[in-house]
Amino acid sequence: MEKKLAEYKCNTNEAIQLKLVRFPEDLEDDNTTFNPEYSHQVFGDDEVAFGYKGLKILLYYIAGNLSTLFRIEYTSKVNEKFDCVEADDVESKIREIIPPGFCTNTDDFVSLLEKEVNFKPFGMLLHTYSVHEEAGEDITYQIYKADMTCPGFREYHERLQTFLMWFIETASFIDVDDERWNYFLVFEKYNKDGATLFATVGYMTVYNYYVYPDKTRPRVSQMLILPPFQGEGHGAQLLETVHRYYMSSPTVLDITAEDPSENYVKLRDFVLVKLCQDLLCFSPVKLMQGFSQEMVTEAQQKLKINKQHTRRVYEILRLRATNMGDAEQSRSYRLDVKRRLIGPYKLCSVQLKYIQIQRTFIHRSTEDPVFGSWLFPAQFQQELTIKLTSYIMHYAQKKQRELAKMRRCLRPEEMTNQLNQIDLNLQREQLEESFQQLVSDYRRVLERLAQA
Repeated sequence: MEKKLAEYKCNTNEAIQLKLVRFPEDLEDDNTTFNPEYSHQVFGDDEVAFGYKGLKILLYYIAGNLSTLFRIEYTSKVNEKFDCVEADDVESKIREIIPPGFCTNTDDFVSLLEKEVNFKPFGMLLHTYSVHEEAGEDITYQIYKADMTCPGFREYHERLQTFLMWFIETASFIDVDDERWNYFLVFEKYNKDGATLFATVGYMTVYNYYVYPDKTRPRVSQMLILPPFQGEGHGAQLLETVHRYYMSSPTVLDITAEDPSENYVKLRDFVLVKLCQDLLCFSPVKLMQGFSQEMVTEAQQKLKINKQHTRRVYEILRLRATNMGDAEQSRSYRLDVKRRLIGPYKLCSVQLKYIQIQRTFIHRSTEDPVFGSWLFPAQFQQELTIKLTSYIMHYAQKKQRELAKMRRCLRPEEMTNQLNQIDLNLQREQLEESFQQLVSDYRRVLERLAQA
């Protein structure tokens, strides 16, 4: 029976079929189909739907306004012959994330496709650029800034944000009623029967945090370039356009990102280095003199870049200015970068020692029959240990991938024990590995910059 039931398990990343439809013939063209990277937020950690053979979950979107066709197909389904077994309610799971008003049959969908000529991008045009295709033609793209006051944008955004569930591992929908959100959209211009139409390429959401007394700090929350357009430079165009938009505002302090992925950090490195490379404070002579307050100030005032990001820009541009074949220059660069990298390692050692001292003191104090319960109740001991351990993990995870993995797998007390076992030699090995990985990432940024 177990083997028989296993035949009715379907990988939802394969079962879900997505399309961005421009022409009726796209509906039958497998080359226009793409699949999710993730589906665990809808179908659970196993990313499996039970109860079907040959399951297909069709989610087709009209390329511009993203009107949706949703349909489920399968070759067979479990029935009453299987005792106490029911098929998963796939339709209900999908309905939880897509807004109402979708089509369920192809004819209605094609009728909406014929009206696509009336769709126009929302908001204010910020930037236009072109990408040269292998076929020899230049494709034009435009970036717009929109908000919820734009007619029809709220409904459009409800359809657009559904893609987040399939391509961002920890995605969540935002509160669109909060007026501090800004939306930046990328569209492709294309021709259909002599008319100019627009196709959705990707988007970014930015939240404007208040900074006392009269500034704001825009924070990038979500950024997605849809799979058919990835690898063509649209992410860099979008991020640079958004950065330039906020650069012009005197009320903006700096621009940050919420829990950025590794790919986003690499993209941001490229964009910020491109913006900073012509500043006088990043001249080769000044780069070889080391990281300076002048760089911090100029990058912040002119480009709205914070100190942490400015430091990475400095390290990338100094690598370009450094002759790594020269032993002295290479050694100077290596020491300069490692002085920054070593901070989390030193912090871990100091904080761990502090925890050990506190634990000893707390233990002795709680044993005191007069003062113990007043000075350090058991609850405080537990909270102190958890808070300090959490602090270590939060600070170190940005610098050490190993610590990030441990944080996901271990409880706080296990994390502390594990860190206690890291000896000096291992720290040195990890430091060297971090340095080499960083230099490798920096070289890729410089290679891309040289081709830009």
